[in-house]
Formats: sequence, structure tokens, C-alpha cells
Amino acid sequence: VQLQASGGGLVQAGGSLRLSCAVSGRTFSRRFMGWFRQGPGKERDFVAAINLNGAYTYYADSVKGRFTISSDNAKNTVYLQMNSLSPEDTAVYYCASSKGILSTVRLPSAYDIWGQGTLVTVSS
Repeated sequence: VQLQASGGGLVQAGGSLRLSCAVSGRTFSRRFMGWFRQGPGKERDFVAAINLNGAYTYYADSVKGRFTISSDNAKNTVYLQMNSLSPEDTAVYYCASSKGILSTVRLPSAYDIWGQGTLVTVSS
């Protein structure tokens, strides 16, 4: 399985961006997909996750109500719609794939395949 993240860029505070994560390869053993972010000098933090049929979604408290994770299985793509962006959302965003159990969705260690990251910069 390979992941290709895209959609990052520079946006003003209050604006929106949509990130995409294209998934290729054999996905039958995958259980869920996640988005993480890592700001300058910070650890990689959980943002959102979705199980493979899209029935369950999970969010970090810091993005709940502003970000929406979704998937299009026909296109093998997972999206992260980000609204009401603030400078605190500035980070490299990574998509990741896991074979683990849903109780671990917020843990980076649960994910064994990572995309290359896409930079989101929010100006004030």
C-alpha cells in the first residue's frame, strides 16, 4: 500500500483547504485511515480518522466541528476538509493507514504506512 497526500498550501486565517490522500496497492487488510499533523518543533498529533467503510469517524478535540474526514472508495481517496483555519493549524499533514483496532485510532504507533506529508500554512 502506498499513500500520496496533496492539497496543502497557504491560506489566510478563516479560510478552507481540502487535503486528499490517494491510496494505491492492496488494501484488503487495512482497517482505517488517519490524518496526523506535525507543527514546527512539535510532536506528530492525531487529527482525524475514518474506518474503511466510512461508518465511523474520529476527531481530535482541537479540530472537531471545523474539520471533516471522508472517503471515496471508488476513487481510493481519503479527504480532510478543513474549515475556519487558524495559524495554530499550521503544520505538515500526513495521511496514514492502519491494520489495527479502532480503539487505537488516535495513536501514531497504530499506523504502519505513512504518506509523504503536505504542508499547510495559515497566515494571520
